[in-house]
Amino acid sequence: MEIALSAPSGSPTDPSWPDEAALAAFRAWLQGVPSRAAVDRYLPDRRAAGASARSVIGRVKRQLAAFATSRAQTDLATTLAAASPSNRKPAKAAAAAIETLRGMPLPQPVIGDAIERWLPSRLVGVLHVASIRTLADLTLRVPRRRRWWSGIAGLGPVGARHIEAFFAQHPALTERARALVTVNQVRELVPWERLAVPKDADGSTGTFRAPRASCALDATNDYQAVNAWLSLHESLATQRAYRKEAERLILWAIMERGRALSSLTTEDAIAYRAFMRHPSPRARWVGAPQPRSSPGWRPFAGDLSARSTAYALSVLNAMYRWLIEQRYVLANPFAGVKVRGGRPAQLDTAHAFSEHEWNLVRVVADGLEWSYGWSEPAAQRLRFMLDFAYATGLRISELVGAQLGAIDSDAHGDAWIRVVGKGHKAGKVVLPPLARAALDRYLVQRGLPVTPSKWRPSTPLIGSLGEDGSGISSWRMWRVMKRFFATAAEVVEEGNPALADKLRQATPHWTRHTHATHLLEGGAELTTVRDNLRHASLATTSMYLHTDDARRARQVADRFAAPRS
Repeated sequence: MEIALSAPSGSPTDPSWPDEAALAAFRAWLQGVPSRAAVDRYLPDRRAAGASARSVIGRVKRQLAAFATSRAQTDLATTLAAASPSNRKPAKAAAAAIETLRGMPLPQPVIGDAIERWLPSRLVGVLHVASIRTLADLTLRVPRRRRWWSGIAGLGPVGARHIEAFFAQHPALTERARALVTVNQVRELVPWERLAVPKDADGSTGTFRAPRASCALDATNDYQAVNAWLSLHESLATQRAYRKEAERLILWAIMERGRALSSLTTEDAIAYRAFMRHPSPRARWVGAPQPRSSPGWRPFAGDLSARSTAYALSVLNAMYRWLIEQRYVLANPFAGVKVRGGRPAQLDTAHAFSEHEWNLVRVVADGLEWSYGWSEPAAQRLRFMLDFAYATGLRISELVGAQLGAIDSDAHGDAWIRVVGKGHKAGKVVLPPLARAALDRYLVQRGLPVTPSKWRPSTPLIGSLGEDGSGISSWRMWRVMKRFFATAAEVVEEGNPALADKLRQATPHWTRHTHATHLLEGGAELTTVRDNLRHASLATTSMYLHTDDARRARQVADRFAAPRS
């Protein structure tokens, strides 16, 4: 039986975006304002006679969900459809979804899309039987000859004309077909250092490549050009951070758009901004942190926040600006692409443990090998990392890079540790008695001398669990401490659920925040904390001051005390 269709369909419908009055009413309802009050205030002329205010809010919700669906954001559509003021978490997620969707353009088909996204279900079923699942697959079956459809059982001339009309409406699909068919054969996402870019998508013939004769780079393709940009940065930490953003973009460009970096358009950049907020398909792009050599490695650990997305866009903007300066490309597709609400935020002082919370954490750490199944060397190392990081405020990269030779004493007998911090800046940090005691204990446990004169200068401060005397990587330390925080959360869950939730969110950097907060609460001068943390500005260090907030809360509470019964 052949399928007949009444009319071809080239793109999804385009539901309109609610106006500001409708959005204001919906937001007010999300924040707990009764639907009648919200509609009377913002939409007094929208309620038909006999209609309820709840139905007006429902129409706005459905309009937003339909808009999200038309932009291929099904997860956001689900979030909006489930929004309710009775549950703060979904309500907050719905408000964030509105900002993500605002101004999002109608999606255009790309050659790697599944056919069910663009073709009617009756056609999709027939094509699936013929093992045609993507637009790339379909492109191969629409050659320049008559009756191309005759080899596909169940597909007649009417259905074939529908498909031909779709491709005619989107001629760019055919132009991208060769590149994406090549990429479609490469299903595994691999990190930057293992990436073998298909010839058709490597940028050697990129759409926006500048004339070769005027280029200041020897690079012949995008991968080589980006590597040249990365090599400008001497700091390994900076290289890794910038490589991550370039890596994510080039993988997305090839796998999802079938384009080289030097062929990306502004529309591609806008689509990538939306993609970073909700990477999909999730199984391909998102996964728990893994070593870069692991088959389970994924480019994303989850959705990016507005702040993280803004950071990624700033890095990619800088990369393209440099490529333009080197006359490698002619245009920057990310110019002007920004994120609403993505301005750098102040340090989150909630990312620190109170003194009482820290004491509970340390109690759990003391029983790791006895009660929670950790090996003795692993438990000893974890306790040292906690105590030393808390007492010094060092960053992870500084801890794993430190060696015993970096520790010395001055003429006054004060102990210091020399470190290389952010921006490859050298500095020194006070080594207080807590840190020195933790170090001495850990050295004994490792079978190493405690006397500084007997130390081998190149010995890593934090050792691996093997016997080769090597250190550990930043990634490994991050995983070990996250495992500990998860263990501690399970232990305190019943008696202190708030702390358990905090521990599940905690990262190793929280020890630095906790160090600064406790130091200031203990009466240390702001300049002392600034110098020990090696902040460039007192304004950054002052983020850890809670005393002004506490004083303000106490004074307002004293003035407006509740009446005594």
